[in-house]
Amino acid sequence: MAAGKGRALRHSPLRRPRRWDLSARGRAVLDALEHLVGGMGTGVLALVALLSVAVTALACLAGVGLPLVPATLRGLRAVANRERARLSHWGTEEIIAPPPPPAGLRASLADPTVRRELAWVVTHASAGLLLSLVALTFPVHAVQDATFALWWWLLPPEEAATAAYGLWEVSDTPSALAVAALAPIEIALTVVLASRMARLQAWFGRRLLRPGPGVDLSMRVAQLTATRAAVLDAHAAELRRIERSLHDGTQNRLVAVTVLLGAALRALERDPATAKAPLERAQSAAEQALAELRGVVRTILPPILTDKSLVDALAGLAAACPVPCRIDADLPVRAAASVEATAYFAVAEALTNIAKHSRARNAVVSVRRLDDRLCLQVVDDGRGGADESGSGLVGIRQRVEAHDGSFVLNSPPGGPTVLDVTLPYGM
Repeated sequence: MAAGKGRALRHSPLRRPRRWDLSARGRAVLDALEHLVGGMGTGVLALVALLSVAVTALACLAGVGLPLVPATLRGLRAVANRERARLSHWGTEEIIAPPPPPAGLRASLADPTVRRELAWVVTHASAGLLLSLVALTFPVHAVQDATFALWWWLLPPEEAATAAYGLWEVSDTPSALAVAALAPIEIALTVVLASRMARLQAWFGRRLLRPGPGVDLSMRVAQLTATRAAVLDAHAAELRRIERSLHDGTQNRLVAVTVLLGAALRALERDPATAKAPLERAQSAAEQALAELRGVVRTILPPILTDKSLVDALAGLAAACPVPCRIDADLPVRAAASVEATAYFAVAEALTNIAKHSRARNAVVSVRRLDDRLCLQVVDDGRGGADESGSGLVGIRQRVEAHDGSFVLNSPPGGPTVLDVTLPYGM
């Protein structure tokens, strides 16, 4: 099957882009509503924290509020960290929680992180909470309008005669059924506005809850230290794997070849006619050793990445996958060899997991270059529930983080499973 750069490579006879896009849009709307519900929860907590800060400030003005400052700031930090965790779970950027706030009123007010958290709690308790309430009103009203005729019909006659729906006078069954015409409008508003409102609500937190430059640098150093240790562990594990493969497989085959050749030499001395059988067995063992050695070499660096390109290598993986898989690639320029190898192994492991565990009917692998990043996404429509504790996914994460990349797995029960990997394009 032909494979080329800048165009989609399809390996499944089923081509349903419209159905796939509609389902993706539906999942995006449900995802946005889920985050708006989560934002409403943290908005209520932010409102409580804001009231606590206001009460503490009034008590400080009265001269009795200083003992309340540490507890109030700890509560504010706890609510802000809850929002940081929520925003980190939604998206590829992790918002790292800062260290505990300093003790004392003056030191706390001088801390830039505390000031940004105070600004966030004001905006999230007002605008953020309002965005959640407004956005969730549309789907609730859509359900209410779609079922209005049913529960209006169930009302007692004396109440049904006086029932009204806002400015819409409802006096009989046709007018009650006409209320259902509002439901598609509200559903359309939900589809159009939900994602935008969720992003706008999260924008305040992403701007105000990021740690300061000093904290970010120290966290970055700690992250690089941990990544370096993980890289060394992964490298040692890879060396052990190669050593086991060579020792348990190839070496045993070569020992068998040596033994069989010795037996053939002794047979030649006694009876040349009996040397044929051990020579044939030695040839078979040598061929098996050569095949195993080639298999080990391919796991170190696939030759197809050297001979062709990452797009061609992924096309080969998709063609060999038991689940119908589509490759959507747009890579105008080749990435660094180590980056391509990491992307290749990530897709190979992901497709292996899909074939073994997901019960999926289709899979899509998308590869794009965005600025200086290689963005890789693997999506399947299986049963979901993938566990990142599995050795294969842990191996992907270690390989990706070794390149200072990011690895995000979203696999709710019932699916779909979405694996996002970003890597620096050139190393």
